[in-house]
Amino acid sequence: MRLLPTALIPALLSAAGPISFRSHTLATDLKGGYQVVAFDVNRDGRTDLIALASGMTELVWFEAPSWTRHILARDLKRMINLAACPGMEEIVVAHEFANVPKNSIGIVSVLSPGADRTQPWTVREIDRLTTSHRLRCAHLEGSSKIVVVNAPLAGARADAPDYRDRVPLTYYRPGEWKRVTVNEANEGVVHGIYITPWSDKREEILTASFLGLHRHRLEKNGTWTRVELSRGNPSAWPASGSSDVSVGVMGKNTRFLAAIEPWHGNEVAVYRGAKDSWTRTVIDSSLNDGHTIYTGDLDGDGRDEIIAGYRKTPFGVNLYQAEDPSSEKWKKTVLDQGGVAAAACALADLNGDKRLDIACIGSTTTNLVWYENLKKQ
Repeated sequence: MRLLPTALIPALLSAAGPISFRSHTLATDLKGGYQVVAFDVNRDGRTDLIALASGMTELVWFEAPSWTRHILARDLKRMINLAACPGMEEIVVAHEFANVPKNSIGIVSVLSPGADRTQPWTVREIDRLTTSHRLRCAHLEGSSKIVVVNAPLAGARADAPDYRDRVPLTYYRPGEWKRVTVNEANEGVVHGIYITPWSDKREEILTASFLGLHRHRLEKNGTWTRVELSRGNPSAWPASGSSDVSVGVMGKNTRFLAAIEPWHGNEVAVYRGAKDSWTRTVIDSSLNDGHTIYTGDLDGDGRDEIIAGYRKTPFGVNLYQAEDPSSEKWKKTVLDQGGVAAAACALADLNGDKRLDIACIGSTTTNLVWYENLKKQ
């Protein structure tokens, strides 16, 4: 496959030296582009890109390094999210989604490969849970066994704009594929989740909802605990709380949270703290329909940058760098403006040069763009 014309993006300055990106457009016809996932689909040791578009019925992927396009599955309507987990044979997809709960079937299906992984996979429905919305891989049970978390957007009885109802948080064990309920403690809209180890190697679920940011942990005795980290944006419901969250590091053993607030909001907020006490600082309030946030060390200095994307005019992707280890002041650099209405981004080494690259998928722009990290080693 021939890549579309590339563009060189101006350098990002850091203590580790300048960093710049070259953009490559891999597709321009992904109607309703919603999620991009970096995953080795054909198990050849290279990281491919899966592109999920809600306005299409075909789930497609792009094979590295040529970025040849393949169909992963067919006849999936209103796709909203997928989970592709290292070490797991199947891929899990949520489809038949609608923002209005009464119209959202919330089908969860398992895709299984044949002998040739480049050919379309078989599809098998395993569950129906209203507004199934976010699927993520996690090691919740303190072992090497992976599970797939399913976080619906809203409760089954919720109505816009308040969405007053409790929202289930669930997961599935591969092979069994039976729904396990964590709790129904969140309320309103639960837009974002993030999986991370918190106090030990056992991973936990962070949720971003109208109630704010919470962590959910399966204790060794088999019970679940839920701890509030922040109430997020202090505005009145339904403009309260948080929309998306990621966890970054600021040097060794120093963690911070990065969030988009409120739901589909305009703010990028950074949280500093320890254990379960966090201080909120808004570092940008210019996003229009903020929809994706990630953290990663793009320049190799041991401190994570923040990548945030938004979907409405002028739409694009911003990068934020902490000016010092205290992370109290952040510098914003525009990675892309007007090129991609970023519904989601992913961070991965896409060309094997040991540098984190960025891939983003556009909703109204219907495109998939790979931003190649040109940082010199």
